[in-house]
Amino acid sequence: MATKIYIVYYSTYGHVATLAEEIQRGAASVTGVEATLWQVPETLSGEALAKMGAPPKRAGVPAIAPAELVEADGVLFGFPTRFGMLPAQLKAFLDGTSDLWCEQRLAGKPAGIFCSTGCQGGGQETTALTAITQLVHHGMLFVPVGYTFGAGMFEMGEVKGGSPYGAGTIAGDGSRVPTPLELQQAFHQGKYFAGIAKKLKGAAA
Repeated sequence: MATKIYIVYYSTYGHVATLAEEIQRGAASVTGVEATLWQVPETLSGEALAKMGAPPKRAGVPAIAPAELVEADGVLFGFPTRFGMLPAQLKAFLDGTSDLWCEQRLAGKPAGIFCSTGCQGGGQETTALTAITQLVHHGMLFVPVGYTFGAGMFEMGEVKGGSPYGAGTIAGDGSRVPTPLELQQAFHQGKYFAGIAKKLKGAAA
């Protein structure tokens, strides 16, 4: 039976969605892994999003309900930062997992994090670090990418997102898109995480 990896994300302007797609490709490159994209339900009105200049959500990526997390063998959560923390949309989604918490349905599942910030000092690490509390209370196993990406982690010749916590990108004024290096780290994270989730599933079988 395939190892199911869920990539659950919230994206306002598409930066996180682009990372999520690359992470999906990385995870799916591991034999025996099935990687699925899911979007967190939007909490803002269409009018508010229009005023913000937010583009339409990715077509073909369904919204996920909290109960569906149980079906995954591993979950990667992606989101933009809001003052160095989770955005309200993902927090609202996770607040809806209380029934799963009561029954410890997510305990022991591997989980990872990737994010987008407006600038280099916008919370590439604090956003992930503060989000880990959500995983801890569920008893999920946080899987950081660490420095397994190799030389790409030490690149000093260009502006880049990402950290040992997970892949990342920098949105700037919104016109900047994920760079080839940022996408390479996203692919690596998906592949690395999927490999670990597959091993854990095999060990539990």
